[in-house]
Amino acid sequence: MNSNKKKYFIDYFIKLKSLILPNDDNINKLILAKKKILQLKKTGGKILIFGNGGSAAIASHFAIDINKNTNFKCMNFSDSSHITCLSNDYGYEEWIKKSLDKFGQKQDIVILISSSGMSKNMINAINKKKRYKSIITFTGFSKSNKLKNLGDINFYVNSSKYNYVENVHQCWLLSLVDCLID
Repeated sequence: MNSNKKKYFIDYFIKLKSLILPNDDNINKLILAKKKILQLKKTGGKILIFGNGGSAAIASHFAIDINKNTNFKCMNFSDSSHITCLSNDYGYEEWIKKSLDKFGQKQDIVILISSSGMSKNMINAINKKKRYKSIITFTGFSKSNKLKNLGDINFYVNSSKYNYVENVHQCWLLSLVDCLID
């Protein structure tokens, strides 16, 4: 029984490693995302980051690290009172759009994290409204997910397992923070 458990974890981490190994496409996207964030100093813009469920925790971690360790401003919208207030009044599928209407400006960068890439609240928020400096998406599951095609910079994890996708998203985002700190 121990050997089965050991094999499970070995296979798990080998798969995770294969998803996170750097490739030119993802490295170039991280470099581009860093350049876009660095441009915020000239425009006075901020980063607005959103996630659902586990991705909300990733968004929170990113925002805390950016705000604590850099001179960039980042707003995370994972407060349950904020979400439930707007969801109650406008519907869950509209709360991100309403948040962006209230807090977003054209010089801002919007980051949307959705494992499936099918989160209607995120799709509705930016569908046909590319009014921001940049929209950066982090998705997984299907290569043809809707959110992946709506961003200016789109990160994609080729897996349909939430924890693989979320772990890779977190690594990419936190590597971006570390790069901005350095």
